[in-house]
Amino acid sequence: MKNEMPQLPYPSNGLEPVISAETIEYHYGKHLQTYVTNLTNLVKSTEYEQKDIEHIVKDAPEGGIYNNAGQVLNHTLYFLQFTTPGQGKQPEGKLNELILRDFGSLDELKKQMEEAAVTLFGSGWAWLSLTPEGKLQITKEGNANNPLRQGNKPLLCIDVWEHAYYIDYRNRRAEHVKNLWNIIDWQTIGKRL
Repeated sequence: MKNEMPQLPYPSNGLEPVISAETIEYHYGKHLQTYVTNLTNLVKSTEYEQKDIEHIVKDAPEGGIYNNAGQVLNHTLYFLQFTTPGQGKQPEGKLNELILRDFGSLDELKKQMEEAAVTLFGSGWAWLSLTPEGKLQITKEGNANNPLRQGNKPLLCIDVWEHAYYIDYRNRRAEHVKNLWNIIDWQTIGKRL
């Protein structure tokens, strides 16, 4: 993945009522754009200038380059995992098999993801990722952190920075998190596997 703005597979109002066009305008159009611009400026004339985002996130030391690369990767995965409400279908194939094996049901996966997202103190992300051993795992990652740092493959994420939900939900983080299931594109998650 390159350091660039991803092209959304839906119009800016395409996730309503779960995520408003206004939130997309600020969260995608301004926050993510700022991370992309910052990272472009920070990596100039460094060893990371020609590296892909995943490489930077895995290898950069803590600090500005890592933080901005993490937010570019996290937000890109976040925005590209959505589809118009009601179009996301259900997990299929290998993804469904792993969900049933590791969580017992999709409902249990959702419950554990919601709990991770709602109980994360401060800003950050709840992640579903695949471990090197082939097991699905849910983690809470603060700030710009990503499961790649632990050698895991990120599959699905919930952004719990306040800018992700405050325009639409104010302080109702749990309601926002629960509503996200209505726009998850499980085919995209399965392809990431």
